[in-house]
Amino acid sequence: MRPDVIDLRNFYHSSLGQVVRRTITRQVRQMWPDLKNFRILGLGYATPYLSTFRSEAERVISFMPLEQGVIQWPREGGSLVSLVDERTLPLADASIDRIIWVHGLENTTDVDPILQELWRILTSTGKLMVVVPGRRGLWARTENTPFGYGHPYSDKQLNRLLRDNGFTPGDRQGALYMPPGNWRLNLRLARAWENLGAKWWRHFSGVRIMEAEKQVYALTELPERKTRRRPVILPAARPVIAGRDLPRMGEDL
Repeated sequence: MRPDVIDLRNFYHSSLGQVVRRTITRQVRQMWPDLKNFRILGLGYATPYLSTFRSEAERVISFMPLEQGVIQWPREGGSLVSLVDERTLPLADASIDRIIWVHGLENTTDVDPILQELWRILTSTGKLMVVVPGRRGLWARTENTPFGYGHPYSDKQLNRLLRDNGFTPGDRQGALYMPPGNWRLNLRLARAWENLGAKWWRHFSGVRIMEAEKQVYALTELPERKTRRRPVILPAARPVIAGRDLPRMGEDL
């Protein structure tokens, strides 16, 4: 079971979700401080972490999987989100510089075909960033946040998975050392939790963030695909889940 797009949207609109977004964004920006003129793809439910790149990147787009559903982003202007089959992405080879995958890997049972697709669309110097629940952290042990679903990962497991699919793992960071609770004091102390956790409990973070670079000499023969699905571009701010429309709730998350 994976959280649907409405569950994800509602979480990031909550007080806890806003703190989570800011906390993870700080780590993402520390790892990727300058993406001027880059082409960036967000996969899964990555829109809360894409806004920070829009002012500098050449292009920022978001792909959401069929099983999750899709909601328009950003709130103003044309939609930059498509509903796709992650195994057949509607992009040309070597067309993307950076990919950030959030709320996706841990909910995927057949990971290899998706990672091979990401390898295909990345440029020769392209990089993938994966954000997943940490295997030792508290956040994977409770279902009151989206990080409590699916399969959590350790750094060792992520490292092996990425290497097996043509990537060279690089920088890795932890985030969300705070307890996964919505009480006011916990939210106010979020920054202090992060500072203490990064110093004393590095392996017990709620999420693990790992960067990996495309190996240009790997996966030289990808599986041949006879067809490629076209993305579904949303014309209006209407959430869509599994083929059914829901009430209009467009937001910039």
